[in-house]
Amino acid sequence: MEKILPVLHACPLFDGIDAADLKTLLDCLSATRRRCEKNEFVFLAGDRVTLIGIVLSGGVRILQEDFWGNRAILDNIGPGGLFGEAFSCAEVEHLPVSVMSVLPSDILLVDYRRIITTCSSACVFHARLIRNMLHIMAEKNVRLTQKMEILTRRSTREKLLRYLSAQAQQTGGSSFTIPFNRQELAEYLAIDRSAMSKELSKMQQDGLLRVDRSRFELL
Repeated sequence: MEKILPVLHACPLFDGIDAADLKTLLDCLSATRRRCEKNEFVFLAGDRVTLIGIVLSGGVRILQEDFWGNRAILDNIGPGGLFGEAFSCAEVEHLPVSVMSVLPSDILLVDYRRIITTCSSACVFHARLIRNMLHIMAEKNVRLTQKMEILTRRSTREKLLRYLSAQAQQTGGSSFTIPFNRQELAEYLAIDRSAMSKELSKMQQDGLLRVDRSRFELL
């Protein structure tokens, strides 16, 4: 576990917990590591999940598929990020999403009950851990609201403009690289890929942006 301490120290879940306490906390949480290859599923829709995942390296994607196999990308989680916390804490019987590794990834898995329940040793830093968890869940709820605002836009252009505007604000510049290829972006925005590609071409012709694969520049 020593090798993963720098990654965990940068993870929002462990914010405010020093390195010495973090070692003790990992023992308290009985955390386990899992290695996942690219395109391997960490969790599958329908599973009953009590574990929270922390990405140590690589990255995972939260996916949802309907009855006909149409796929929607809900979120990307990179190193230091969490997944599964809302469904675990809510004790959802059947997971409505799948979690897939998009790169060779190392994942730390923790039973959510170990996080929300103070241990018998009454670790003073465990209370901080619970506060951090609540803060993370609140931040994700805000991001979900922002995505809902994008998806409620009526036209393909409006969805693209709102998403790209949000990316520019997030990165602090008019030029940025998004974490999706064309197909993945279409799935994330719940729009048809061919219609999206045509609209991006029109937006370039209209002088709104320049695009090269996943690289965008807003004009």
